[in-house]
Amino acid sequence: MASAQELDQFLAGVEKKAFKQAVYAVRDEAAALDVVQDAMISLAQKYGDRPAAEFPLIFTRILQNRIHDWFRRQKVRSTYETPFSALGAGMDGEEDFDPLELIEIREEGQMPSDASTALAKRQLLATLEQEISKLPHRQREAFLMRYWDELSTSETALAMGCSEGS
Repeated sequence: MASAQELDQFLAGVEKKAFKQAVYAVRDEAAALDVVQDAMISLAQKYGDRPAAEFPLIFTRILQNRIHDWFRRQKVRSTYETPFSALGAGMDGEEDFDPLELIEIREEGQMPSDASTALAKRQLLATLEQEISKLPHRQREAFLMRYWDELSTSETALAMGCSEGS
């Protein structure tokens, strides 16, 4: 049984990765915040009494389900609403959302050694963002779980609800 403090620590530790994963999936910052918040609330309410070791897999699965739910809702909404994006970019005067602005170039307490290092990291992140965005949804989901969430192949398969060979 996990304590409230263990649950808080887990959620604090996973929030940035979960948000980034949601932004990659839904491509909308506000929607990503909602998706992550819903996933965190669901974990706390329904699975908060589980052992802390189970939180990563449970949370990953909840987050993926919330992302899938968001896409289902968007499909229904787009059927009945005018696609405002077709009316032209910048309707509200703001430029397109850039998810790279959300990535921290340096980790807590680490400063880049110089400007060229910071620039190289920024360029690497830009390239990584472009390549990840080209992947189909399920491959992107698997990639993020394996390399960002550091889940094993079996954990990733379990979280995605498929076989390891898939």
